[in-house]
Amino acid sequence: MKSKRLIWNSLLVAAIFLAFLLLYRMLQHYSFDEIRSLLRAIPFRHLFLAFLCAAASYLCLTGFDTLGVISLGRSLPYRRIAFASFVSLSMGHNIGFAGLSSGSFRYRYYSRWGLSMEEVAKIILFCGVTVGLGLITLAGIALIVDPADASVLLQSDAENVRVAGALILLLPVAYALLSVFLRQRLTLWRWSFELPRLCLALPQIMIGTLNFVFVSGCLHQLLSAFADIAFFQSVTAFVLANTAVLMTHVPGGLGVIETTVAYIVPNAASIGALVAFRCIYFLIPLLLGTTLLIIGELVFRRRSARAKSSAEAANKTM
Repeated sequence: MKSKRLIWNSLLVAAIFLAFLLLYRMLQHYSFDEIRSLLRAIPFRHLFLAFLCAAASYLCLTGFDTLGVISLGRSLPYRRIAFASFVSLSMGHNIGFAGLSSGSFRYRYYSRWGLSMEEVAKIILFCGVTVGLGLITLAGIALIVDPADASVLLQSDAENVRVAGALILLLPVAYALLSVFLRQRLTLWRWSFELPRLCLALPQIMIGTLNFVFVSGCLHQLLSAFADIAFFQSVTAFVLANTAVLMTHVPGGLGVIETTVAYIVPNAASIGALVAFRCIYFLIPLLLGTTLLIIGELVFRRRSARAKSSAEAANKTM
């Protein structure tokens, strides 16, 4: 028990240290005055809508975990799920290897609330599949609606890109059909699981797609402050940039997002818009998530100490 506690305490200290290291890496290229001047160049309306889109995205992400818990047949208060989701993903988005990094934080919280390691692993897998379904669905739509911008990066004919988009959309359709017809339990190593029913699979696809719509909306508001850009141009830029981030696992997508967006929409991708996007969607959630992580640990330790004292007092009276 002591060794397990020591391991978790070490991981907690390492996570906090890594969070501050990531903050330093993000900010070392710009002074505070530069960031402030870049943000001031963006009209308030665009900043406000970008913040709303970022907040809506993180709200959608809490839905990933909520559906994951429901798929297990378990019940937890939404405030707990939202707390675990936000802390885990605000850290995971910046650390890289989001499935593993955010998964360790999820296990930290869900195991306290009575879930087994297998159940937490299933939630992590469910959330990962939801991310994939959302990205695939929005990518297919973007390739059909805006094939010209994607063809620049993919070096392909616009019509071929549109066909590829239609083929990509068959994947979420196939997933929904499998959720109806493939009802037997599947076994992977020692764990067994089954696909969610259609009543969960459809919301899974919808909320996964909606999450990326809001992230793209955040980026679009900031890009459109500097140039006239269509919404689906922003969608195409972000989907391709996020795909590159998932392939490279660069922490926080540092440099990858900026390079991809600048390549697809060079006229709109000003340094001010890209810095603002990184601050709003990555930096501010990282600050909030780290703060909540520390506060949550302090509260948990205080409650544990009180429970231990109460138990000791009860034993003495007996």
